[in-house]
Amino acid sequence: MLFRKNVAKFCSYCAHAGQTQNGQMLCAKRGFVSPEGKCWRFRYDPLKRTPSRYRAKDFSKFKEEDFSL
Repeated sequence: MLFRKNVAKFCSYCAHAGQTQNGQMLCAKRGFVSPEGKCWRFRYDPLKRTPSRYRAKDFSKFKEEDFSL
């Protein structure tokens, strides 16, 4: 869920942090931090989170007559 209430408080999801080229996060409050770091100034930014992929449905167990009217 992208907008769930109990999101993990990682710096990679924080509105104060931005990613640098070497994989570190640059926080406006604490400086350079790791993406898995966390602090009490965390503010969730839903645009930084990528939703997980859903698995494709398996239709192989159905027959052709299941899809006809």
